[in-house]
Formats: sequence, structure tokens, C-alpha cells
Amino acid sequence: MLEQKLKSPKFFKSISIVKFLPLILLIIALFNSYFIVIEGHVGVVKRFGEAKGQENPGLHFKIPFIETVEMIEVRTRKNAEKMASSTKEQMPVTVEVSVNWTVNKEAALDLFKRYGGLTQFEQRILDPRFRSATKDTIPQFEAEQLIQDRASAIQGIERRLAEEMEGFPVVVDNIQIENIILPQKYINSIEIKQTEKNLAAAEEHKLERQRLEALRAVNTADARAKGILKIAEAEAQSILLKGKAEAQAIDAKAKALKNNPLIVKLTEAQAWDGKLPSTMMGEGVMPIMDIRDKSESN
Repeated sequence: MLEQKLKSPKFFKSISIVKFLPLILLIIALFNSYFIVIEGHVGVVKRFGEAKGQENPGLHFKIPFIETVEMIEVRTRKNAEKMASSTKEQMPVTVEVSVNWTVNKEAALDLFKRYGGLTQFEQRILDPRFRSATKDTIPQFEAEQLIQDRASAIQGIERRLAEEMEGFPVVVDNIQIENIILPQKYINSIEIKQTEKNLAAAEEHKLERQRLEALRAVNTADARAKGILKIAEAEAQSILLKGKAEAQAIDAKAKALKNNPLIVKLTEAQAWDGKLPSTMMGEGVMPIMDIRDKSESN
């Protein structure tokens, strides 16, 4: 029986495994004696489950089979929540909000010791406080104000969450209201209100346009009337100046004739056509005599 076992292939195979077992264990130990921490993380080294220290990105060594490493992300993480709330006028509303948060790199070991990791911290600390800050802030705003002025609501959530997270080894920032879901009836009323507002604005624009057109017509008529008045004034002024010039000319001519009788003679001579008068009036009761030549009369 023993001889058969010694001759069996399984026996020799088991001897081979035992022979190379130390080498196999050494190789496994070598592969478990180092670890690599990638960028954006820190490595928390645990010895028999107890956190002993943290390591920055790079190659590091540990005690095989005794020490293990837990990776803690120190890059910015994003948490999103969809929650029901109400507005200031007690209108039900569903909001989708998100927050960015970052673990303080130097405090990663403390966070791990106190909360056991990022997932536990999110579930136990961050998410409940984030929901509380949001639900405490949203009811301070009316629905219309919440839609038109999200920035104020965001600032309120940030302020409340900062108070809630004070003392924790994380930084929270960049809160966003991703979406606001209101009842359909309210949305319909907003659409009707906006339509009426648009119609009123269009009617006001139309009235303003008519007013401007009327004002333009008045200005045009006024300008035309002023133009006609200017032309009439110019013509009257021209006639006045022309009459004044003619009167001055007549007056000057009369003065010249009065001061120089020879001008009268000269004027008469210039006006004479070279013919003697055909009739003469005598003094007293002398009859009118025809002194024209017979031949001329014929």
C-alpha cells in the first residue's frame, strides 16, 4: 500500500508543491510588500485594521499580510439630491440640487478614523445636513422668486450648509439648483400670466408707435407751416424793401428836378418826337386854331 502511494503521480506532485511552497510564499510576500498611491488620493495604512498613517501619491512599502492600505480620494466630489419641499406660499415643489465637496488632504487620516471612509461620511454626515440646509432654505422663497432668483436660494443653502459643516475636515462649495419641478397648474398659470404680459407689452408698443407717428405728423405740419410763414415773411419783406426803394428813387428824382430846372427841359427834349403840336390853346378866349399844314392834313 505504501509502495503504491510512493509510486503514484499525486504523491510526486504533492512533493513538488511542498518543495516550491517557500518560493511561492516569498513571491506573494514581495508583491504584498509595496503599494502605489495614485494622484488625487492618499493612502491610509492600516495594521490589523488600525489606521496608522497616510501616504501621498507615489510608491510606498508595507509589511506583507499585516498592513493593508485604504485609498481616500482628495479630489472634488459631487453629491446630487432630489428632494420634496414647499415654497413660502405652501406650494409643493421638488428640487434637484448638487454640491461639490473636497476632503482636506491633511485630514484624510482623521476622517477615516472618525467615519470609516468617504462613503460612510457622505451617508452619515454630508447628505443629511445637505438635505436639511436645502429644506430649510427653499420655504423662504415664493415660487416665482425661486424661479427668477435662484442665486439667492443658492446663497441661502450655502450659508446654512457652511454652518452645518463647520468643524468637519471637508470643504463644501459650488452648490447648484439643477432643476425646480412645480405643479402643472402653477406652470399653466405662469404661462397665462406671461402671455397676458406679452400682449400688454405689445399693445403698449403699438400705442407708443401711434403716439410717435402722430407726433411726427404734428412736427411735419408745424415745420411746413413755419416754412410757409417764412416764405410769406420773406415775400412781404421783399415787397416792403422794393416799395421803399422805389419811394426813395421817386423822392430823389423829385429833389433833383426841383434843384435843377434844366433837367425838366432835358427830359422834355428827350421825350419830344420831333413834331410840332397840332393845336394850341391861347390865352383868354382865343379860339382853337388849326395851324397844321394843309398838305399834312391831306
